[in-house]
Amino acid sequence: MIRIAAGALALVALATPAFSALSIGARAPEIATQASLDGKPFAFSLKAALKKGPVVLYFYPAAFTKGCTIEAHGFADATDDFRKLGATVIGMSADPIDTLNKFSVQECRSKFAVGSATPTTISAFDVVLPVKPSISNRTSYVIAPDGKVIFAYSAMDPTGHITGTMDAVKAWRASHPKWHA
Repeated sequence: MIRIAAGALALVALATPAFSALSIGARAPEIATQASLDGKPFAFSLKAALKKGPVVLYFYPAAFTKGCTIEAHGFADATDDFRKLGATVIGMSADPIDTLNKFSVQECRSKFAVGSATPTTISAFDVVLPVKPSISNRTSYVIAPDGKVIFAYSAMDPTGHITGTMDAVKAWRASHPKWHA
């Protein structure tokens, strides 16, 4: 009986994708890429965004897919609350900028930017989707203005990404009440 249970657990472990993410306290790699806000492309720099406050950086597999659309709607609904806390939200995927221009308007509701993640960026942030290495898994980070990761969460289910990042930004803000951009 124990062997059967152990075997079943091993099969579940093999069937469950193992996601990696940068560790809490790790320095986030620099990002300089094309992004889109309200359908308008612009040059995004993580370094520049961090000068304004913490950055909620979330990776998603592909624009206009069910889970990614749900997640984009959730971040769009929460963007004003993130802004009140001094945080910037940006989503990242391997989609081309033309697709992101449409996604930023239709699904992100022109509330926050989405950027094009290169294979180098996907690898540097340790968010490679094992079953399709050219795209990212679903991982959300909160990066403090000093460039260090203060929150990381990986799960293909979009549930939990918005609340987890919001809680992390609130906790950071509470411990840095005098911080101003």
